Amino acid sequence: MPWRSFPRTTAFRWTLAISSGFAAMALVLFGFIYWQTAVLERQRIDLLLIRASERLSALPGTDLAAAVGDWLASDIHAVRYAGLFGLDKRHLAGNLLVPPDDLAVDGRAHRSVFAGISRDRDGDDPEVVRAVAWRQSDGRLVMLGYDIDELELVQNLVLRALGLGLLPALLLSLIIGTTLALRAQRRVASVHEAVGRIVQGRLAERLPLRGSGDDMDRLTMSVNGMLGEIERLVGEIRAVGNNIAHDLRTPLTRVRMRLERGREEATTPDAFRLCIDRAISSVDQALSVVSAILRIGEIEHGRRRSQFKQIDLVNVAQDAFELYEPFAEERGLTLQLDSGTAAVVLGDAELLLEAVGNLLDNALKYAPAGSTVSLSVLRQNEQPILRVADRGSGIALEDRERVLQRFYQIEKSRTVGGSGLGLSLVDAISRLHGFELRISDAAPGCIVDILCVTAVVSGADRASICDERDHAKIVF
Repeated sequence: MPWRSFPRTTAFRWTLAISSGFAAMALVLFGFIYWQTAVLERQRIDLLLIRASERLSALPGTDLAAAVGDWLASDIHAVRYAGLFGLDKRHLAGNLLVPPDDLAVDGRAHRSVFAGISRDRDGDDPEVVRAVAWRQSDGRLVMLGYDIDELELVQNLVLRALGLGLLPALLLSLIIGTTLALRAQRRVASVHEAVGRIVQGRLAERLPLRGSGDDMDRLTMSVNGMLGEIERLVGEIRAVGNNIAHDLRTPLTRVRMRLERGREEATTPDAFRLCIDRAISSVDQALSVVSAILRIGEIEHGRRRSQFKQIDLVNVAQDAFELYEPFAEERGLTLQLDSGTAAVVLGDAELLLEAVGNLLDNALKYAPAGSTVSLSVLRQNEQPILRVADRGSGIALEDRERVLQRFYQIEKSRTVGGSGLGLSLVDAISRLHGFELRISDAAPGCIVDILCVTAVVSGADRASICDERDHAKIVF
């Protein structure tokens, strides 16, 4: 990405925002450190003064002047000041010659300015001090002071250190933020490139993964899954277009041939009627293919989900059994219904009946004469299952996924007839309900299961849904 475009990126704005926030936090932190340093040093000085005043105030009058002198003599840094004054403010001892008028005589530490200081210390220059003053029991005034030049020096050192540390901290935050932003921007750029290739029609392209498992990787995996599904659907659409053209061409060709033959050969009304009936049959075959495709599209778009309600799978199985039992008798087959207790799920009864009907239709087509086709409602781990099993030739393992594709037909089933949309319709209905369609081997034969999700209902609701039907085993 060009550098001139980088300032307009979200990553750059985030870097500036984070750096500004870091700078504000650093300033607050540095200010807090500076304030704490000044407070702690001042408290240390105040504590020294208070302790010294407590010790000196407890001395008798004759020893006080000597004690003030000793306190000053022990000051190796020349930062202490003391003054002992009589009732008339006459100087009695110490290096403070004149008591300040602004210092409160309350035994507590205050900020003050000592102006009258003896020449053997710091000359006559005023000194800013922390000082404490009190009166003895005999009325004499005692003042102790501590030069805060040391405190100011510490404060200046801290302020200087913080000031010197702030600029490198800001520069470091900008460098780190910019580096991270550039890394993120490079990743975004690679995603943009991949998206550009996908837009150009390369649907097999996928967004790049770093393998770090971070949020971006998880989002990329979700998008890649979506792209895979889009690629599959587009592939199905392409295949559907070809298959529709192939499947419609045959009945439409038959219609044209029969109409041409009728025009040339038919000489009586009955002959014309027979020709028209055959043409209508071929048109109906083409319309059935179109209707099935539209039906699958409607189901896959989820338009029927709003009509879901609690239904009993046993009722669905019994309705399907009653509908297909006559067809089984016509083909010399035994259709068996095995249903146990009520299995209540949330769904569309008409769609589930259509799915079971398609499974039974396939089973009755391919089951050998004299065999049994079973329709069962089972439970495994409290999960309802609709099962259709036959004793036919079964479905090979490599064909079990492909038979769910539209218009796919196994070679041996092309002689039986059909459009190859039955199992696609069953799969669409199952996915709409959130169910799982599973094909397995019955050895011999085929087992197709619709694994359903249980909906918990009360006993009264279950009884009303069951509609007082008998759930015993029925064999015809």
